[in-house]
Amino acid sequence: MLVAAVLLVTVMIAIGMFYYVFGITEPEGLSRASWPSMFTDNFSSWMKNENGRLEIEETGLKRLDEYGLWIQVVDETGREVFCRNKPENRKTSYSASELISLRTDAYEQGTTVFVSSYEDSGKTWSYLVGFPYAIGKYMVYYNGENVERLFPVFRTGVLFLLCAVILLVIWYGFWLTGHLGKITKGIRDISQHAGISLPEKGVFREIYGALNKMDGEVRRSDQMQQRTEQMRREWIANITHDLKTPLSPIKGYAELLAENPVPDAKTIREYGEIILKNVSYTEKLMNDLKLTYQLDSGSIPFRMQKVCSVRFLKELVIDIVNDPAFCDRNIEFESGIQEFEIFLDTDLFRRAVNNLIINALTHNPPETKVTVSMDVSFPYHRKNTADVLEIRISDNGTGMSEEEQSKLFSRYYRGTNTKEKPEGSGLGLAIAKQIVTLHGGDITARSKPGQGMQFTILLPVQSPVSD
Repeated sequence: MLVAAVLLVTVMIAIGMFYYVFGITEPEGLSRASWPSMFTDNFSSWMKNENGRLEIEETGLKRLDEYGLWIQVVDETGREVFCRNKPENRKTSYSASELISLRTDAYEQGTTVFVSSYEDSGKTWSYLVGFPYAIGKYMVYYNGENVERLFPVFRTGVLFLLCAVILLVIWYGFWLTGHLGKITKGIRDISQHAGISLPEKGVFREIYGALNKMDGEVRRSDQMQQRTEQMRREWIANITHDLKTPLSPIKGYAELLAENPVPDAKTIREYGEIILKNVSYTEKLMNDLKLTYQLDSGSIPFRMQKVCSVRFLKELVIDIVNDPAFCDRNIEFESGIQEFEIFLDTDLFRRAVNNLIINALTHNPPETKVTVSMDVSFPYHRKNTADVLEIRISDNGTGMSEEEQSKLFSRYYRGTNTKEKPEGSGLGLAIAKQIVTLHGGDITARSKPGQGMQFTILLPVQSPVSD
């Protein structure tokens, strides 16, 4: 495109220069500087011989007047026989040598004279036409023999050059078509998720590189989508199974109650407790589903309030310790600060921390120790950076691999370490991350197999203010 643009500009400049140097502006528009000479030679078509007397047609005279020209006609002796618009300073007779010199004379005071002749019935008249243009006249002399000898060579060379240009254009067309075909095929393969591998070299290396990069991103997106879809299917299968688990005893004990119209009070109480337990579990599953989609859509109420963080977490740990399901477990609370105020949605944040602690207690052996600690830190090591509240939930349990950690906060991932207590929606950690993110914070996990797990929550002092 650059070469074509330069060539186009060059051609336009050349044409402009040509008309600037070899052109004149006559009444009918822009013409070549040779127009006066051609007009003079053709003017004889308006002349005629009337019994030895020269006459000029009216059309020719009108053209002289329209173009602002003058004419002077002389006979064979050089004496003037006719004139029109002739300047006063012009001669009335010319010698043969003067007429010959006028043919090659250039302009004088902005006027140029051209000479031609008219011959009819053995009589000859010469005529001079004056033009109001400064036109130069030059005679070129050359070696006619050499020019005749070189002309065939020049013609052959021009023909060869023309053929070479045509072949070059054809080759360039095939070359360009080949590359465009590769680019088109690459785009089509990317759109069809077929995968490409284009060589990143040559003039189109940047385009090939961009297509390869796009293909890599599409592949990664496809792989992520496949993993997500697989996890979603597994999660649906698990959640379906988990919903059936409480429904089966609910249905079974309800049928027992229906078949025995008058059971004793102890049996009724026992069956009722089992049914309520399974109903509560079912409600928990449904609430987790509702909460995660509310967090995704931003439709959940978000009410921030100032909270004493140390007291808040300490009471949360005490509530878990007092839960009969975890009263015999080893849970500790540590704080490196006396007190620290921060803005939180207490209900949501309690849910997030509860999920992390319950997860550590549920999926580890009974002897596992769970520690909840907090402190204030400067994680970004920058001046004028606000304090950050750091909350750590750590355990010395079984831990997990790097592959499991990479999926830990995925909505559809339940993990593999579920032997201790398989119940759960698989949404607990995903919900915890969503809640922490909603508070403007971040949550990370660090673990190794056999070395326990540590969750770290970082909350900025200036948390988002609810709408």
